[in-house]
Amino acid sequence: MKIASIVGARPQFIKAAVVSRVLRARGIEELFIHTGQHYDRDMSQVFFDELDVPAPACNLGIGSGLHGEQTGRMLQALEPLLAHNRPDWVLVYGDTNSTLAGALAAVKLHLPVAHVEAGLRSFDRRMPEEINRVLTDQVSEILFAPTDAAMDNLRREGIASRKIHRVGDVMYDAARYYGGKAEHHSRVLRQLDLESKRYLLATVHRAENTDHVGRLNAIFTALIRLCQEMPVVVPLHPRTRKALSQIGLLEDVARSICLIEPVGYLDMVMLEKNARLIVTDSGGVQKEAFFYQVPCLTLREQTEWVELVAAGWNSVVYPQDPNRVVAAARKALQNLPPSCANPYGDGDSAVQIVDILLRAAGVSAACESLAAG
Repeated sequence: MKIASIVGARPQFIKAAVVSRVLRARGIEELFIHTGQHYDRDMSQVFFDELDVPAPACNLGIGSGLHGEQTGRMLQALEPLLAHNRPDWVLVYGDTNSTLAGALAAVKLHLPVAHVEAGLRSFDRRMPEEINRVLTDQVSEILFAPTDAAMDNLRREGIASRKIHRVGDVMYDAARYYGGKAEHHSRVLRQLDLESKRYLLATVHRAENTDHVGRLNAIFTALIRLCQEMPVVVPLHPRTRKALSQIGLLEDVARSICLIEPVGYLDMVMLEKNARLIVTDSGGVQKEAFFYQVPCLTLREQTEWVELVAAGWNSVVYPQDPNRVVAAARKALQNLPPSCANPYGDGDSAVQIVDILLRAAGVSAACESLAAG
């Protein structure tokens, strides 16, 4: 069996790493394709190095661009590659433009698509990620849902139950596997002179925040105010740095906040595990905060990870007003979330995914044999 795994952004590298490790252990051939959506070394190559993922067989080098332009260039590059290799399954992850392009290129070539993290919904069609999720789920043959809520979403959208499999979350696999490794290898706390549970970690990268002057200003005004209560560390995404510079806020932010370059995965794990509070607009970081039992404040109007909000580990605040952001952060700092069951499985999601793909390939081969006979 041959699997084509298509990735393009940092969270996808992490998810694919745990599945790739199981594929290799089973002796399954994997064609690892990097679209180049994240093209800076600090945004991609360092992740492959630390996660012990083989170098991609292909790096398409697509880079940044408008959504339509970027997705179109990916389709143009992926189609001949998939047509030539004819994998048994095309495996896509999450909700980026790489996800949608991989799914569309495959299905137009009549190659079956399997979607990891299927069924997540923010119910906000203004988010490009939401469009990518919905369309990818509609063309996928196997949908790997991380939670019960994700399964319910897919059923409501009319997707056949036989296609849906609740496997838990591969990010939890990664958190368990790499958490201990980070403890042994990362020196980031010492390098930044940080004390465990005595700093706030923030990440801001979504276009809905970086490309909106009012929201960007509200977020960083709030973070500057929170610096008066504890140190604030921000691994600064290139898009966010550029946006702050364009509105003349970068120097003011840098005087108060500990701005650092994007960090590798192991350093990010250490920063997350030891933070007192995480403030983010990232989907993956919301979950990692929960995995490491750190309260989280999400700078968005909605979140696809509704389980964490219901459990009290995640609070959502729309970042229009810095006062609201500061108040929400202080509330999260003061109220320790209650203990709750992990809704994301037992840390064996990758094994389940590979088992299901193997069974599906076996059924398909058997049907072809019967048809030929």
